[in-house]
Amino acid sequence: MQEHPQPAGNVAIVREYMVYLRVEKGMRPATCQAYRRDLEQFAEQVERRDGLLMTATQENIHAFLEGLRSHNVESRSIARKLSALRGFYRWLLIDKKIAHDPTVTVESPSSWKILPKSLAESEVAGMLDEAGAAARVPDADGIALRDHAILELLYGGGLRVGEICSLRVEDLQLDTGRAQVRGKGDKERIVPLGRSAIEALERYLALGRPELETADRQRTLFLGVRGRPLTRQWVWEMVRAASPAGTKVSPHKLRHSCATHMVEHGADLRSVQTLLGHADIATTEVYTHVALGRLKQVHRMHHPRGKRVPTGAEE
Repeated sequence: MQEHPQPAGNVAIVREYMVYLRVEKGMRPATCQAYRRDLEQFAEQVERRDGLLMTATQENIHAFLEGLRSHNVESRSIARKLSALRGFYRWLLIDKKIAHDPTVTVESPSSWKILPKSLAESEVAGMLDEAGAAARVPDADGIALRDHAILELLYGGGLRVGEICSLRVEDLQLDTGRAQVRGKGDKERIVPLGRSAIEALERYLALGRPELETADRQRTLFLGVRGRPLTRQWVWEMVRAASPAGTKVSPHKLRHSCATHMVEHGADLRSVQTLLGHADIATTEVYTHVALGRLKQVHRMHHPRGKRVPTGAEE
């Protein structure tokens, strides 16, 4: 199929913009070429609708971004292309070549609510079982006990990595099965603890923390080998090292797995919002598709008209 040539208007305005980037903005040739490719890619879509870059609408921008997304283009690449379009239309607006910037209300891919992938329940169970086995051997050291307790809290309580690092001994109320957590904006919330997390914390407090503690008596719950509080980076590295073979687990992925598995087992979004410490229910609503998937499964299993037609059955 013969390639559709660019309208002269598009070619001319892109060329003029490239001169502006090189001469007035002082951008490097490679950067200018990347911007040119992004603009020409967008121009091709606009031209399919017999349009020009100068008259493109917000709908054209949305269609372009959705097309990229549907072809599994990474969010970072989409954000770069949108940035190129923003710069181009801002230049047109400032130069009074257009009256309205079609990109002004378009959301950046960084603000799209995309639910990160969670682990399967069996993967989490294997990860925690392995850490638990290392913590329960007769000669387990303080590090093994500490790491098991951290992993149980990350998954069992859905804590953020910063919340793990800032927990204090007095924040735990193991007799009532809960912990007081300080989240974003120094907001406090009560997080319920399951039996596995309670047992791991009890063993760490009784046998592990005294081994790591030094004379200065840190109030922080989780300590390093020199008795100092753990850093976020250290917790990330520990979780990565404990990941099942073939996976790359992060503290954040364990938190998302906690929420996902709760919703799959019937928890309502308000309860998950409270547990995770989301200020706005809209943040928790990324898990709606999990609830919908579970609802579809229940419908297929239990509704008399919900079951699929067996393979090979007549219609």
